[in-house]
Amino acid sequence: MSSPYGLKVVENCESCELRSERLFCNLAPEPLQTFDSIRCVTAYPKGALLFVEGQAPVGIFLLCKGSVKMSACAGNGKIVVVRMAKPGEILGLSATLSDRPYELTAETAEACQVSFVKQNAYLRFLQDYPEACFKVTQQLSERYRLACEEVRWLGLVRAADQRLAKLLLDWSTMHGKPEDYLELPLTQEDIAQLIGTARETVSRLFIHLKNEGVIDWAGPVLIIRNRSRLKDIAGFEALTTSRGEIHGPGCRESI
Repeated sequence: MSSPYGLKVVENCESCELRSERLFCNLAPEPLQTFDSIRCVTAYPKGALLFVEGQAPVGIFLLCKGSVKMSACAGNGKIVVVRMAKPGEILGLSATLSDRPYELTAETAEACQVSFVKQNAYLRFLQDYPEACFKVTQQLSERYRLACEEVRWLGLVRAADQRLAKLLLDWSTMHGKPEDYLELPLTQEDIAQLIGTARETVSRLFIHLKNEGVIDWAGPVLIIRNRSRLKDIAGFEALTTSRGEIHGPGCRESI
């Protein structure tokens, strides 16, 4: 089924070709059929709000296709991008389970297909199917692991180009396979927030990577010209100097 946003919407979970590759979706036939019966499938354009920080939970949002920007509001009213959600991730999961307000705001970064399940229906589903509970536990554990990795990158890796290279590599595999042509879903300001640096630094690093022949761009599309070099820049082979600064391949800029 097509949608106005250029998405090929998959109405039935059993017919989804990516089901086996996604943690929660890879359920046995009976719980999968039950989940199909309680979910509502919607196609969203870029910039649509799924839920906002502080909102009482209404249910979970399973991201089937696309990417979603997860952000938080600072005390001074500034919006900070925390991470990008990938296909197969359940958004609003912890809030729905704990019956506490959503911790972040979820906004589509591109056209997305999302499955929504109301809170009460989802909790009954988990009670009826222990296998689904186990999948939820696995996803929460994976989210914790990724959060620890993000803290490590932000706290221990001070080189902005290293963090930018890793972000680009992550985006290039967001939809399951490496891609060399990326439509960046975020602005340079958003990217700067994600990697913990200034927008001017991000702009400077993009220019440096282009001049080095690692990346290029055509309008809104970023092209990875040298993936192996990008992996080198994103690696942990950096050396720590006596001043505690981390240096390595490429253009290093401590923040």
